[in-house]
Amino acid sequence: MPSFNVLDFGAVADGQTLTTSALQAAMDACAQAGGGTVTVPAGTYLTGALFFKSNLTLHLDAGATLLGSEDPADYPLIEHTWEGVSRPTHAPLLGGDHLRNVAIVGRGTVDGRGHGWWQRVRDKTLEHPRPRLVSFAYCDAILIEGCTFTNSPSWTIHPFHCENVTINQITIVNPANSPNTDGINPESCRNVHIANCHIDVGDDCVTIKSGVEDEAPERRAPCENLIIVNCTMVHGHGGVVIGSEMTGGVRNVVIANCVFQGTDRGIRLKSRRGRGGVVEDIRVTNIVMQDVLCPFIMNLYYGCGAWGTPRVEDKSPWPVDEGTPRFRRVHISHVTARDAQYAAAYLYGLAEMAVEDVTFEDISIGMALNGGAGSPAMAPGVPDMQRAGFHARNVRGLRLHNVTIADQIGPAFVIQDAADVEIAGGGTPTPDADAPVIAMENVDEAFIHGCRASAGTGTFLHLAGASSGIVLSGNALDRAEMPVTGAMSPDSITH
Repeated sequence: MPSFNVLDFGAVADGQTLTTSALQAAMDACAQAGGGTVTVPAGTYLTGALFFKSNLTLHLDAGATLLGSEDPADYPLIEHTWEGVSRPTHAPLLGGDHLRNVAIVGRGTVDGRGHGWWQRVRDKTLEHPRPRLVSFAYCDAILIEGCTFTNSPSWTIHPFHCENVTINQITIVNPANSPNTDGINPESCRNVHIANCHIDVGDDCVTIKSGVEDEAPERRAPCENLIIVNCTMVHGHGGVVIGSEMTGGVRNVVIANCVFQGTDRGIRLKSRRGRGGVVEDIRVTNIVMQDVLCPFIMNLYYGCGAWGTPRVEDKSPWPVDEGTPRFRRVHISHVTARDAQYAAAYLYGLAEMAVEDVTFEDISIGMALNGGAGSPAMAPGVPDMQRAGFHARNVRGLRLHNVTIADQIGPAFVIQDAADVEIAGGGTPTPDADAPVIAMENVDEAFIHGCRASAGTGTFLHLAGASSGIVLSGNALDRAEMPVTGAMSPDSITH
C-alpha cells in the first residue's frame, strides 16, 4: 500500500504554524489512491480537526506530536451526540463516520491541549459540546495502537455505533481535575477489544454506554461483546463503568487482569428508572484495586442529572415497564482491594426490579484505617459511610463465596430486602464487637455455610424484619458470643 509523508504536502513541524490543510491534503490523497498510510515524522504539528477516510492508517512516528489548536473555530460543528443526546458538537481532533479500515498507530502523541475547553466548562461559556480527541461513528474495523493521547478537551476515545474496534497498547493521560475527560467510551458498539492500556484521567477510565431514553428509538443499539484486559487505570472516577446511559442495553462483557489505583470506584454499574435497558452477562476476574473509595457499585437509583425527581427519590415499588432498567447475571471473582474508604461494596436494586443473579467469589477487601467518609453510591437517601462493609439492598440470587472484609466499622455484610442469598466461607478477621458480622433485614431464603467466626465476634448473625427461611450449616461459630440474635420466630432459622 502506498505511503504519504505529510511533509510532502507542506506540513510544518514547528508547533506554531497551523498545518491542518496540509495534513488533511495528505489524508485525502491517500484516500484518492485507494488507501494506504499517512506518515507523520518526528516533530510537532499544530492542527485543527482532521477527517479520516476509509482504508487509511495514520502513523505517528516516535517523536511526532499532533498538537490540537486552541481556537474553537478549528473544530467545525458536526451532528453528533453528547451524553446520549444528538446535537451539534465540535468535531473531534481525529475522527470520521461511516468508514471502514481506519487506524491510528505508532509511537507518537496526540495532545488535545484541552485547558481552554476545561476553563470554558468551569465558566459555563460553552455554546456547544467540546470536541473529543478521537471519535469514530458508524465505522467498521478500527485499530488504535501504540500512541499516547493526552489533554483531551472531553472524552478521549469515543467509538460510536462501531464494530470490530481494537484499542491496544495506548497511554491516555489527562489531569485528574479535568472535567469529563473519560479515557475510552465505547457507545452502542459491537466486538470491542481494549488491551494493554494505561489510563490516567479526570473522569471514568473506561465507560460502556448505549444511549438514553430521550434518543430516537432507531438510534438505540446495545453495546455488546467487549473485552477489557491487561490494563492499568489511575485516578479516574471509575475503573470500568457501565452506564448510566444504557437504554440500548449492555451485554457480554469480560473485564480481566487489571489494576485500579486511586480511582473513586472500581467496577461500577449505574442507571435509574426511565432509562430502560438491560445490563447482563458481565464477567470480572483477576483485578487488584488500591485506594479506591468503593470497589463495587451496582446502583439503580443513580441521581446525577435527576436529583429531586420521583424516579430517583421514591423508594417504593413502581410498575415495571419499558423504562425499568435491569441488572442481571454479573459475576465477579478473584479481586483484591486494599485501602478502600467508604464501603466494601454497595448494591442497590430498585424496589420493583432487584439486582439479579450476582456472584462475588474469592474477594478480599481491606478498608483504609485513615480513610475518609462519603456516599458510596450517588443515590438519594444513601448516607455518608466510612469503612462500611458489603451492603446489598433489593437483590435476588446473591452469592458470596469466600468474600472477606477487613478493618470495617459495623457489620461486614448488610443485606436488606433480598431473596435467595448464599454466603459460603469468608467473613471478617476483624469483627466489630459492637456489630454483627452479618446483618439481614427482610431476607427470604438464605443459606449460610462454611463460615468461621473470628476471635472477638460478638454476634455472628442478626436477623430483623420479616426474615425467614434462614439456614445455617457447617459453620464454626464457637468464638462468637451469640451465634444468632433477633430471630422473629424459632421457625426463622434452621441449623
